[in-house]
Amino acid sequence: MSAGCGSAHAHGQPASAPGARQAQVQAAAAPYVIEPVDEAARTERIRKLRELLATRIVFLDGAMGTMVQRRRPDEATYRGARFADFGRDVRGNNEVLSLTQPAMIAAIHREYLEAGADIIETNTFSANAVSQADYGMAALVPELNYASARLARRVADEVAAASGEPRFVAGAIGPTTRTASLSPDVNDPGFRNITFDALAATYGDATRALALGGADLLLIETVIDTLNAKAALFGARAALDELGLDLPIIVSGTITDASGRTLSGQTGEAFWNSVRHAAPLAIGLNCALGARQLRPYVEELARVADTYVCIYPNAGLPNAFGEYDEPPQETAEIIHEFATSGFVNILGGCCGTTPEHIRLIRGATAKVPRRALPQLPVQCRLAGLEPLAITSSSLFVNIGERTNVTGSAKFRKLIEAGDYAAAVEVARQQVTSGAQLIDINMDEGMLDSEAAMVRFLNLIAAEPDIARVPVMLDSSKWSVIEAGLKCLQGKGIVNSISMKEGEGPFLEQARKLRRYGAAVVVMAFDEHGQADTVERKISICERSYRLLTQQAGFPPEDIIFDPNIFAIATGIEEHNGYGLAFI
Repeated sequence: MSAGCGSAHAHGQPASAPGARQAQVQAAAAPYVIEPVDEAARTERIRKLRELLATRIVFLDGAMGTMVQRRRPDEATYRGARFADFGRDVRGNNEVLSLTQPAMIAAIHREYLEAGADIIETNTFSANAVSQADYGMAALVPELNYASARLARRVADEVAAASGEPRFVAGAIGPTTRTASLSPDVNDPGFRNITFDALAATYGDATRALALGGADLLLIETVIDTLNAKAALFGARAALDELGLDLPIIVSGTITDASGRTLSGQTGEAFWNSVRHAAPLAIGLNCALGARQLRPYVEELARVADTYVCIYPNAGLPNAFGEYDEPPQETAEIIHEFATSGFVNILGGCCGTTPEHIRLIRGATAKVPRRALPQLPVQCRLAGLEPLAITSSSLFVNIGERTNVTGSAKFRKLIEAGDYAAAVEVARQQVTSGAQLIDINMDEGMLDSEAAMVRFLNLIAAEPDIARVPVMLDSSKWSVIEAGLKCLQGKGIVNSISMKEGEGPFLEQARKLRRYGAAVVVMAFDEHGQADTVERKISICERSYRLLTQQAGFPPEDIIFDPNIFAIATGIEEHNGYGLAFI
């Protein structure tokens, strides 16, 4: 690949002063050469990582920021020679140190590896367009990720060669400074200052560069809003497909307080249900809390996840100065109990942790058996802020249908009048009355259905007593369904898709639904129309099932069939069997 890739995907805003703008352009235009990755070697490392996880606890590194601050870099250190004349202060932008002070970052990586880390994270936690725009460096996102991955890869390979043990590089992808599920304006809960598409784009840029730089896996971490994480997974998968790669992905959430929920309100199990579609190598928790406070949420995740569990807590809670005082020995003792309880597969540290923390964590747990993966019953596992499982003993699911403009004249009139506050109350009444899901439909000729769907979903996301239940997106328009999916941080159901336009469009929509992480209602409808007889209903459902499971990668438990019931009691003789055919 040719040089100059640093300016290929710019999503940032220009700095205000003319000198700053000129410096930013120069920074963005600085060419760099992408060197080829040894794909055979990477494939072998990924195989070895999976092999390690099947045999023992694997160890992650600790905090990058802690180690950077120990070196007390000043503004000039952050700038280096390349950004000496840059028009903004860049102190605190740790990611730019991969370009200006690579020896410093390499030394930190080496310290963690020598302390016993199997996996080191790239110095890219905030190497995304949203975060880098604060420094006027959004145009550098691809180069920051690429340079950081190359740096970590070089150090990992050197230590692996010297030790004879494989060492792995995880491409770190942080949450950005904005949330797709929450409004920054208390006076307008439906407002968003970031979109799913913008997040997916910058996460795709980061993924592409991390992969080209030699990362073995991706770590989507410190998830405070699961919709951001779903955008990251969507963008990352698109970038990997473009490159023809299939790197493992770890997703790690953040429980923010004693409520046991993320900042955007999800419980641990709902968080897992919402990202499970991406088949992550591991699901985990990091940041916000120390190991002692994390204990009940680690136990919950270990119980509900049928993949590996990755835990890397802070060094206790911060003191009055925002610093972390928990000594390495104490952290190691707490985490030792996690291991002996059978909760963990990957261990490391987050804010405040050091190489000494990692050394003692490994020393305390290296000989403890790794967590065995549980065999969980097959269920359709949905989520709003809270989980909903459809089991063999709970096949009747109560769906609130009043938030549907085609089924409720009252709701339609509220939406047409723009009275969204009253429309939200309709949703609240549905949930209060026992609805386990709410069906939302905005298909009305006089409405901008996409805009109405987005507005309503954003508003109910701000209402925990409504948002706790999953959503069924109901529309005959694919564009409306897709717009709605980009607003759901949980795992909902799409109602519906069918083969009425043939197998090609059916499979294309199904594959996208899997990327967004939704279950699906499939109508018994094919190129020849709706199924009217028993034989046609069975034939179409069987054909749909085979396509979904064998070609679109859909798990059977996420497929819901609607075999259609035609009008009954019409007096027309050929209609007399419709009800019986449905039953």
